[in-house]
Amino acid sequence: MAASTVERELLKLQQILLLRDLGLSLDVVAEVLAHRSPRDTVEVLGKHKEWLLREQLRLGRLVRTVETTIENIENGGEMAPDKVFEGFEHNPYEAEARERWGDEAVDASYRKMRSWSPADAEKAKTGYVRVHEQLAVLKADGADVSEQRVQDVVQLHYEVTSLFWTPTAEAYRGLGQMYVDDERFRQTIGNGDDSLVEYLRDAMEVYAAANL
Repeated sequence: MAASTVERELLKLQQILLLRDLGLSLDVVAEVLAHRSPRDTVEVLGKHKEWLLREQLRLGRLVRTVETTIENIENGGEMAPDKVFEGFEHNPYEAEARERWGDEAVDASYRKMRSWSPADAEKAKTGYVRVHEQLAVLKADGADVSEQRVQDVVQLHYEVTSLFWTPTAEAYRGLGQMYVDDERFRQTIGNGDDSLVEYLRDAMEVYAAANL
């Protein structure tokens, strides 16, 4: 009996770690575990295993891409454009994106990514982080979301977003609301500060009304 109890506790710990790895807060993790049967657990762990295997393959491609880039730089050579971004286009949330927005939208996003310049790739990699950091400073400073200095930061956010897809005013406002509604985005953007996520959403609404 003691061994069985230990096993159950170890399994629960593994589930907590996996769910936290997906960006869920401890409160949400506790709620999920409280309403999960053993069958549900097996199903969720199976899906997570599939995701981990896909991510393992993607990271392997990224490693090979970086190794090839280093080799080409050291030897003074050039890489073919389609090789520069190999591994970047495989979104670990692709299945969810296809379900939410459809195959055509996701495929169009991949086509845009394949046309990125090195500068585009760098903006995609660092742009959102810069937006979140700058908005945190402006929010702490008491800047209204309609102020130009805030809207200049949102302009960068829109430019980064447009590297993947070109949102309409309605879609851009919807994206801002999704940031607030989805726990994973709240954690990524606000890192525990939900008011920062709401600040971004409100600033995006102002930008959409004025520019889209």
